[in-house]
Amino acid sequence: MSVNRCLRLFSRLQPHINPRAACIAACSHPVSPGSVLSHEQHPTGSVGLCRHASSSSSSRKPPDTSLFVPVSLKTDSALDGSVGAELTQPLDKDELLKVLNRFYKKKEMQKLAADHGLDARLFHQAFISFRKYVLEMKSLAADLHIILSDICCGAGHIDDIYPYFMRHAKQIFPMLDCMDDLRKISDLRVPANWYPEARAIERKVIFHAGPTNSGKTYHAIQRYLAAKSGVYCGPLKLLAHEIFEKSNEAGVPCDLVTGEERTFVELEGRASDHVACTIEMCSVTTPYEVAVIDEIQMIRDPSRGWAWTRALLGLCAEEIHVCGESAAIDFVRELMYTTGEEVEVRTYQRLTPFSIMDQAVESLDNLRPGDCIVCFSKNDIYSLSRQIEARGLECAVIYGSLPPGTKLSQAKKFNDPDDPCKILVATDAIGMGLNLSIKRIIFNSLVKPNVNEKGEKQMETISTSQALQIAGRAGRFSSKFKEGEVTTMHRDDLPVLKEILSHCVDPIETAGLHPTAEQIEMFAYHLPDATLSNLVDIFVSLSQVDGMYFVCNIDDFKFLADMIQHIPLNLRSRYVFCTAPINKKQPFVCTSFLKFARQFSRDEPLTFDWVCRHVSWPLAAPKNIKDLMHLEAVHDVLDLYLWLSYRFMDMFPDTGLVREIQRELDDIIQQGVRNITRLIRASDATITDTTQAQNNRRGLAASGGSSGSSNLTGGRGQRGSGQMMNSSLASRLVKEGLLTPDLLQQLQKEWSKDHKQEFTNPSAFDTEHHNNNNKGKRKKKKK
Repeated sequence: MSVNRCLRLFSRLQPHINPRAACIAACSHPVSPGSVLSHEQHPTGSVGLCRHASSSSSSRKPPDTSLFVPVSLKTDSALDGSVGAELTQPLDKDELLKVLNRFYKKKEMQKLAADHGLDARLFHQAFISFRKYVLEMKSLAADLHIILSDICCGAGHIDDIYPYFMRHAKQIFPMLDCMDDLRKISDLRVPANWYPEARAIERKVIFHAGPTNSGKTYHAIQRYLAAKSGVYCGPLKLLAHEIFEKSNEAGVPCDLVTGEERTFVELEGRASDHVACTIEMCSVTTPYEVAVIDEIQMIRDPSRGWAWTRALLGLCAEEIHVCGESAAIDFVRELMYTTGEEVEVRTYQRLTPFSIMDQAVESLDNLRPGDCIVCFSKNDIYSLSRQIEARGLECAVIYGSLPPGTKLSQAKKFNDPDDPCKILVATDAIGMGLNLSIKRIIFNSLVKPNVNEKGEKQMETISTSQALQIAGRAGRFSSKFKEGEVTTMHRDDLPVLKEILSHCVDPIETAGLHPTAEQIEMFAYHLPDATLSNLVDIFVSLSQVDGMYFVCNIDDFKFLADMIQHIPLNLRSRYVFCTAPINKKQPFVCTSFLKFARQFSRDEPLTFDWVCRHVSWPLAAPKNIKDLMHLEAVHDVLDLYLWLSYRFMDMFPDTGLVREIQRELDDIIQQGVRNITRLIRASDATITDTTQAQNNRRGLAASGGSSGSSNLTGGRGQRGSGQMMNSSLASRLVKEGLLTPDLLQQLQKEWSKDHKQEFTNPSAFDTEHHNNNNKGKRKKKKK
């Protein structure tokens, strides 16, 4: 063990040295098989290494009983028939109600029930159910009937009800009887032990640390290509595709494995020794010489962090090459302490510099070739791209929901020195996976929607890590721009950006975990009547993690689970369906997901013809933005089909045909994105036509349907109301990002110029005022 590691461990143990007796006692006894080595987070921020028995009640958090859903019991008949009534006498319901209510109010009974897992909430629910059961049951079990009869007659004690009450409570809350088993299943404190194959070998971990464009991934990939076998694990399909292509171009046969695609380069379909995959798809049982884990800082991602944790702890490779931000170095070291593996760190500096400008762009008239405007809203992209092309400039657009082929096509268009397109408008989707020749990054905004640890969506200022990831795309080593620049569109945002970039990246402190299908199946064995969503909720509620881990957000999983709960599926199939990566914001995708699950449950294969009927294939080129968004949703539906086809091959048999029409659809979407400005104009024209139609209807209503001079007067009045409506519509368009404040001001100037005489004409105002008064009088008469 190195001196530095000894010093580090000593400093972490220091807060625990004071209670000497406890420490000596812990060191003088061997560790029992039921104990685990865990890390605890302390108020000082240090993490102490100490031993805890896994059965220790002190480390257990109380379960969230709001998740316990009572099971319905049949109340029609009892096995004993009316034996109880024959042995004693029929029960008086009124007297019985008084006895039960006295039992409920006894503090001793409530305390005794609490000791057996029934808190106040569960005790109340259980009592309501028990009372209903006793009063509504035609014939009770003989033993319960006799006890209740004795109590009503004064021959028994009210406390004698308790055993029967608890028996009923455990029937409607079955988790009370198996809480210890459920806690053991959901114990997530030692995830390193989940991967025995990885623990059986001595792995060498090498951390390639540095900012974007520092060559850290390049050096890791060089070792990957030189190895006899290897696996590359990336966060995006585009990155996996890039390594797949580079490897095969270098003469190293490499397969591609993503959620929706399997490409084997060997003619016989045999797996190659090298594979490039998205990180969720990596195998933790296949042995490799070298494994590369890219963007390790995503181990703290609230939704996907579990995939990096699984790869880091579970890959069976002699060398694990980890690439990412320096902020993750200490944390990766800590994780590797739990596996007994040391970490070698190799640091890299950025190959080309980038600087923060002293001035904001402020106007689109100040754009230059090589500029990339970064937005965090698709509506902002539509608005800006139209304004840019209105100035006679061509621009490319890239955002997250575009198909990979369209993203690459737009990137190629922007990078091509012979193409007139010199401006890029993009979301933070450019932060990873695309090689772009960007001279200047321009932040249109510094606020983006985020999902917090509770799964709640909120608008937040981008973090230092996010800002550096995006800003680092300027002046890439492989591009024609050897130096990059970063600034903002608005003057007020520039000092905020400088402040953000002046901070160090927050160190990573926790890694994500996620319940496996096997764990949920074991839960379901104990709780057969619970829904999948409820099973996952109870699992997370009971789960125990040490200070180094957190349970990833499962809201999307639960959303899908609730959507298909009414469809009859076995638990494993239901679990697989609910892990499908779909965008729940798109109604068409959600509807398709539901139809897929329903067809699957009928044991009817989802054929190519069935899919074509569902998506109305063939599809025409988009005529407006709404059409384009629908095509993107259809592309996601085809992705969903392909994703499911690799998990249920017999039920999704036409993978090849679906992939062909998906390629055609990608081409149609590319054509639409190339003409995105025309689509935006068409969308605006639709809005304008709708507005004019509404205004015309208002004008007719104002004129009362009459002709002649009164109609002309009504028309003037209608124009006034139309102006008000336009103002309302304009504010809504600005809010949605379809109209910018600058463009709105320009339109307002044109409106005021065109209608200046009308608005300054007092007779027009008087006429409209008179009409409004008449309307009011007519309404009063109706009353």
